Parts: sequence; structure tokens; C-alpha cells
Amino acid sequence: GAPMDNAGWEQLAAQSLIDEPPFAPPPGKKAAAGVVVVERDGRVWVVAPSNAFGNYPATFPKGTRDAGMSLQGTALREAFEEAGLRVELTGFLVDVARSTSHTRYYLARRLSGNPADMGWESQCVMLTPVSELAALLTNKNDAPIIQAIKALASQ
Repeated sequence: GAPMDNAGWEQLAAQSLIDEPPFAPPPGKKAAAGVVVVERDGRVWVVAPSNAFGNYPATFPKGTRDAGMSLQGTALREAFEEAGLRVELTGFLVDVARSTSHTRYYLARRLSGNPADMGWESQCVMLTPVSELAALLTNKNDAPIIQAIKALASQ
């Protein structure tokens, strides 16, 4: 099963740490982490936050880092809490400045899990072709993430 607390997510993150650049959020911005989970066929998992929370009809799993948590542990936890997926981080994707947070996004692959296990924060979880992300993820904060994914896909 999935870890039940932050310490459990930290232990999981420590098992397969990935290299990443230094992370330095500007003063006054909360540190957050998000995850782009990529399937073998290149499609990615996105979540539709309940009641379009934060003006996001659809977005990638992400959340604020709790005290004492690593960004990598936070990303693993958010993938499970918001999408019901157990994932392994595979690399650094991009850092995005948002209104109240500075968010590091990681690439990941799904190990197990079931979107039916998503928590209350999401009303649905979708597997989406990269070509459809821009139409689906309409919040401007997600544009740099989509660009980073497309740049990666074209390599």
C-alpha cells in the first residue's frame, strides 16, 4: 500500500533520488512540487480539481511542501493523493513561478495505482495525449509545463 504519512513518502523518495538543479524560491513564495506522469505511449496523466479549485479546470498533480518534507517526497505524495497513482520520479522537468508558490515539476512513470483511488481534491483523472494538453489545461500557469513536455517529446 501507499505510505500513510510524510515520513513514509520521504522514505520512498530516498530510495530513488534523482539529480536536480538547486531550488531557490523567491522570498514570500511557498515551495511546492508537482509531477508529470508519463505513460509508455507518451500520454500524460492530468487531474481535474474538484469544482475547478484555484481556477484550474484541469492541471497536473501538485501541492505545497510541508515542513521537513523534500520536494521529491512531496511530488510522490501529490501523485498519489490527487491522481491515485504510485510513481517513480525519473527526472527534473521545470520550475514554475506562480502567484503564491514556486513549483518544481518532475517527470515520473507510473509503477502502480488506480485513478479510482484519487482523493477528494480531484473530481477526475485523465490520460491525455500531449497534443491535447493546451486545449485541456487552460490556466496560464500550466503553459510553461506544457512547453517543457513538448520540448522533451520532440528530442
